[in-house]
Amino acid sequence: MAYDETILRHMLTLQRDEITGYETYLKLAQVNQDAHNREVLEHIAQEEMGHYLFWKSRTGEDVGADKLKVWFYTWIARIFGLTFGLKLMERGEAAAQVAYAAISSVVPEVQQVLADEEAHEAQLLNMLDEEGLKYAGSIVLGLNDALVELTGALAGFSFALQNTQVIALVGLITGISASLSMAASEYLSTKSDDEGRDALKSALYTGGAYVFTVIMLILPYFLFTHYMVSLGATVFNAIAIIAVFNFYIAVAKDLSFRERFLEMAGISLGVTALSFGVGFLVKHFLGVDI
Repeated sequence: MAYDETILRHMLTLQRDEITGYETYLKLAQVNQDAHNREVLEHIAQEEMGHYLFWKSRTGEDVGADKLKVWFYTWIARIFGLTFGLKLMERGEAAAQVAYAAISSVVPEVQQVLADEEAHEAQLLNMLDEEGLKYAGSIVLGLNDALVELTGALAGFSFALQNTQVIALVGLITGISASLSMAASEYLSTKSDDEGRDALKSALYTGGAYVFTVIMLILPYFLFTHYMVSLGATVFNAIAIIAVFNFYIAVAKDLSFRERFLEMAGISLGVTALSFGVGFLVKHFLGVDI
């Protein structure tokens, strides 16, 4: 069947997306050490090749993969995890959605192909077994507690002490102590639950996330001399951490980024504002001056 130039161009776009996906999944399967994940990736790769052949039967042409995309998504998946990298790749196929919409009236079976592809690939991607996602709850616990507690504490210290070096010192001691406490609590909590997670790993993920957040929040107090500038930079860092982490979780676990980001940012900023007010009241009524 002959197609007009616009329809043929859309088909070739979809065909190229499929061969790009095939090469990406296959390359990741070749370097993956986990037998289960390797099998899942090879299965998805064959699905992509099947879709490529479907489009080739319509266009009558061979097309090559987008090598830049293959390289980019392969490294994203290797650095940030298979689930995140591959789901990000699937989310980024805006051109494919336009193409599907444009040719659905000309090639009626394309809707069934699209439905099968989305359902099957989603099912397969969710079969991937990644330690990072398994312990995502522990990471969330460490990040969330550090963001809420330490950002609030630093806001209170900032107005009460008004000396960046002293604030940094007090904040660092508070943060490290809290990270050890949180790690110990997560260890005991995980040990008593029945979710199949390793208690020590859970504790390390929680404590590690807490320490990382402590460093990022306190760093401005070592870099700037004015306490208000330092506090502003700390709040900026807190929002950036919330945005980046929630974007990662939203992509990897198919959750709403906006809802999670607004909730976490709202709690953190609300506690910060209240703590700043507490610092003001403490300094005003106790008259402590450092």
